[in-house]
Amino acid sequence: MTYRALLFDVMATLVYEPFYEVVPAALGMTLEELLPQLRRNAWVDFEHARTDEETFLSRFFADGRAFDHAALKASMVKAYAWLDGMEELLAELRTAGQEMHLLSNYPEWYQLIEEKLRISRYAPWTFVSCRTGVRKPHPDAYLGAARHFGVEPEALLFIDDREVNCQGARDVGMDAILFEDAPSLRAKLRARGVVSD
Repeated sequence: MTYRALLFDVMATLVYEPFYEVVPAALGMTLEELLPQLRRNAWVDFEHARTDEETFLSRFFADGRAFDHAALKASMVKAYAWLDGMEELLAELRTAGQEMHLLSNYPEWYQLIEEKLRISRYAPWTFVSCRTGVRKPHPDAYLGAARHFGVEPEALLFIDDREVNCQGARDVGMDAILFEDAPSLRAKLRARGVVSD
């Protein structure tokens, strides 16, 4: 099938997700220790751009404690890296003329990822939640992309590492692939006629 565009999630699909290991370690905690101490919805508000970076960091912990904000950001930037095989796959798709865009739940820190990895060489950050104001799996995250291209949702293919986000796409009629790793994604794209042998 020929798709108008492929829509890629970013974290844990294209790029290593630092939250589960790197962030707790930078704060001197385990993930199990960290999670109960976070302020509810602080990250979601940051992803929606309802709060700015300074406000988010001041609200990071539920008790409002001080911590080294710069060190936390630096640890995340250091950890941002392409997942195995994904830059090569995007480069191949771009060379073949396949249009691709990023559909990501992420705050303004997406710019830190872009500065380090320059993902926009392959796919622009067209649908990042801090710019669109909507997060997956809300239907408007997918329908907004379809409206952007002036097509029905079935003309687009969405790739994400979370089943709930893939199901959200399918619920509006968009094809979706649950990402596991580059080889299995390549096989699923081949089955759809997006990449050749």
